[in-house]
Amino acid sequence: MVSRVIPVDNFDLVIFGGTGDLARRKILPGLFRRFRSGQLPAEARVIGAARSEMDDAGYRQMIREAIAEFGSEEKEDADGIDAFLERLHYVAIDAMGEGGWKQLRDLMRDGVVRAFYFSVAPSLFGALAERLHEHRIADGESRIVVEKPFGRDLASAKALNATLAEHFDESQIYRIDHYLGKETVQNLMATRFGNVLFEPLWNSHYIDHIQITVAETVGVTGRGSYYDKSGAMRDMVQNHLMQLLCLIAMEPPSTYDADTVRDEKLKVIRALQPVEPHQVVRGQYEASQDGPSYREDAENPRSFTESFLALKCHIANWRWAKVPFYIRTGKRMKARSSEIAVVFKDLGHSIFEGDTARHRNILSIQLQPNEGMDLQVTIKEPGPGGMRLVDVPLDMTFADALGPDQEAPDAYERLIMDVIRGNQTLFMRGDEVEAAWAWTDPIIEGWEARNDVPKLYEAGTAGPEDAMMLMHRDGRRWREIKG
Repeated sequence: MVSRVIPVDNFDLVIFGGTGDLARRKILPGLFRRFRSGQLPAEARVIGAARSEMDDAGYRQMIREAIAEFGSEEKEDADGIDAFLERLHYVAIDAMGEGGWKQLRDLMRDGVVRAFYFSVAPSLFGALAERLHEHRIADGESRIVVEKPFGRDLASAKALNATLAEHFDESQIYRIDHYLGKETVQNLMATRFGNVLFEPLWNSHYIDHIQITVAETVGVTGRGSYYDKSGAMRDMVQNHLMQLLCLIAMEPPSTYDADTVRDEKLKVIRALQPVEPHQVVRGQYEASQDGPSYREDAENPRSFTESFLALKCHIANWRWAKVPFYIRTGKRMKARSSEIAVVFKDLGHSIFEGDTARHRNILSIQLQPNEGMDLQVTIKEPGPGGMRLVDVPLDMTFADALGPDQEAPDAYERLIMDVIRGNQTLFMRGDEVEAAWAWTDPIIEGWEARNDVPKLYEAGTAGPEDAMMLMHRDGRRWREIKG
């Protein structure tokens, strides 16, 4: 199967923080892949903007080295790299002052899409937005892309939204969450709303519970000072896992466009019930032969910040009445894995005595490392000697289903192309962000008021024992974390 590559309109994309890790690791290598695929128009330009003094030649050499380090097989395409680098420019700019803004304005062209990627700390968003308008670089058709964190609580999220709203309309603001750009996440919507097989079963009559797991094998080395101020709740649950929960639980939108999809996601967040203390498990990884403890990585021997978090959530609406959603995420876990598991109920009556409890249909959606889906069904085990049942997966690994040459675009590639198209469907709206914080804040305030201490867990495991008990109390078990 060959994917269709639909070129986007001509554009000038300015990357503030253009020398930073995200730009070098993801944004520029991703744009190069889109260039090689033929999706970028011939006259498209990318302008890096940062504090470092550098000329175009120096910036192009930096990105050449980034493609060599972070690109895949396309890094061998010397001619393609040269052609792509010719589209790159650089401006040394002072986000808080006046330096570089005239040079940036002189670089911008009329009659093309103007997009501005704020790959910088949120504290600079206001200054950048103000200067883009003050120097008449942005107009009513321009788009800005902002990276998380979108605040650290409801008050700061509201303040950040208000700052951006002073200079840009909500239709111009693209709050990027790279999880929403993953192929499997979008296929989740196609699976739900494009197949008559699933939607009639997608409710409390047939689903027993849902598990969402995002496990990482790495610790917080190198970003401990940032992470220690955030923790798993702010870094992962409030945004990435919340978005996955919304896509699983939302009602079918009337049409597939930005506002109708985001309206339905917002309804899910507002229907989330408060989480009780016994429905929360926090953890910190201990030191092991493979690495230091969380507190050593964070350089804070008294840290109470969680590197692991498990929650039991309920959604107060008719579709999901009494269906628990179990969410967990953690660092230094046994494998790198992101999975959504929709666990269906047992048969009301089984003709196979003794086998009912052991066999259950499960739809598993893997986001990483191998994107795909499988549906676990029960069949007869081959061979003579009676009716023995066994569970087998109906597997749809994308690499197998679409062919080995069909490489899915990276999430950032897809999302940046959506910015150029003006499609906000896979981006978070301001009221959605604020609703997520309104649900999250009381949970954080609760454990801070109780002075809860995270449970220690051994690195390379599935987390603290208390997380296992969160499900065992309900007669359920977490799925095994597999890479």
